[in-house]
Amino acid sequence: MRAFAVLLTAGTLLAGCAAAPPVSGGAAGRSDLRDFSLEARFALRTERPNEAAQTASGRLSWSHRPAGDSVLIANPLGQGIARIETSAAGAQLQGSDGSLHRSRDAAALLREATGYTLPLDQLPAWLLGRPGPDGRLDLDALGRPRRLLSEGWRIDYGYDDDGADALPARLTVSRDNDLELRLRIEEWRAAP
Repeated sequence: MRAFAVLLTAGTLLAGCAAAPPVSGGAAGRSDLRDFSLEARFALRTERPNEAAQTASGRLSWSHRPAGDSVLIANPLGQGIARIETSAAGAQLQGSDGSLHRSRDAAALLREATGYTLPLDQLPAWLLGRPGPDGRLDLDALGRPRRLLSEGWRIDYGYDDDGADALPARLTVSRDNDLELRLRIEEWRAAP
């Protein structure tokens, strides 16, 4: 159950991260992108006081639109483990065993399942290097997001493309020593 909670943490973190990741669907880059889909590999490490660190890795497919998010979490071999859907009506998690869990929002679903409280509504903006009201964004020499600090979180960006408007290929989202999520984004797609 603890391993599933770690995987759920990864998926809900994102519902609410070789060649550069290609962008299809007409988006020119980071400044033009609002709604998107992406394919990525992830590695997650969580640690609580007086407990051993827990780790999980796998693949995810994330679709972000104004109406909500859809995240499919799979094991490293691509077998689906869980699907998380969010909308104005709430959030639901469907496990590969057919179990269904619902909550008023993705943050509440995550809190109920794992005990973690996360700013899930900020993640799509953070992914694109857009700070919230309290955020501090550091840029690299090309004017791209290099590091974002917001609400006690640190987001580090890495790129495979030298373009000034390139989308990140790697993200590390971390808070203190209790949570670290690493994303290797393989493909970005603009929403139709």
